[in-house]
Amino acid sequence: MSRRLPVSGGKALGFQKRRWCSGTLGIILALGTASGGLRAEEPTVTDLLSQARSAYQRGDLAQALSLADRAVERDPRNPQGLYFRGRLHEMQGRHRQAIADYDTVVTLDPKAVEVYNRRGGEHFKLGHIEASIADFDRAIELNPRQEPYHWQRGISYYYAGLYREGRAQFQSHQQVNANDVENAVWHFLCGARLEGVRKARQSLLNIERDGRVPMMEIYRLFKGEGTIDYVMRAARAGDSDPEARNRQLFYAHLYLGLYHEALGDETEARRNLFLAADRYPVNHYMGDVARVHADRLRQQ
Repeated sequence: MSRRLPVSGGKALGFQKRRWCSGTLGIILALGTASGGLRAEEPTVTDLLSQARSAYQRGDLAQALSLADRAVERDPRNPQGLYFRGRLHEMQGRHRQAIADYDTVVTLDPKAVEVYNRRGGEHFKLGHIEASIADFDRAIELNPRQEPYHWQRGISYYYAGLYREGRAQFQSHQQVNANDVENAVWHFLCGARLEGVRKARQSLLNIERDGRVPMMEIYRLFKGEGTIDYVMRAARAGDSDPEARNRQLFYAHLYLGLYHEALGDETEARRNLFLAADRYPVNHYMGDVARVHADRLRQQ
């Protein structure tokens, strides 16, 4: 989906002197300036988190988590340590543990906007759809300027069966991200549930250009002007590296699965969604969407 997100994904812990919440604690994560090594005396929470950050930057997530655990043990009511450890849990797919840390952070600071966003995402990954919506709603209540950017809430609305609210969310996102095929597709999917495929196609959001492969072929398919074959040929074409090819095939099968589901073809929907989730997984939020959807299909 959009690159301009209120939820920052899993790419970096981002502790370079940025304010992550506007609440009463008003914590600034400035660990980059702290000492990088253990002193002769007992290390402080800041020392431990600075070392954890260095371990994370080296790619040693296990060591980073061990140091974060020590920091939390040293001061269980320090939101810096809890937030840091929650992010590390996220990156390792430990969603319940991340939620537990975020629960404590928002108890300490009920206005921690980013933490509500992150906890909402973690709830979604566990299939806790209503809880994810509640957290996203709270984040938007605290910072209303986030609302048009919050496509994650739109996806949660879809899985909650709140199609009217979902369609409105994706319509709003179009105002700040006018060339995102995924946004147009999710708007279509909500509309198809409300009014049927023909009317959803008539109100398909206009997309001029989305440079990601095979997004424009997916868009033309949903518009009624393309074919499944064109989508798959685009996804397999080019001299892309294995990671890029996997990503292209993930998107192709995810949206072909959703397309077949909207048209009522359960067999092809399941086949494509399982391929996206199991054979071509990707490590970002849309990968979690495919996995959650596939899990819901398996539970039916």
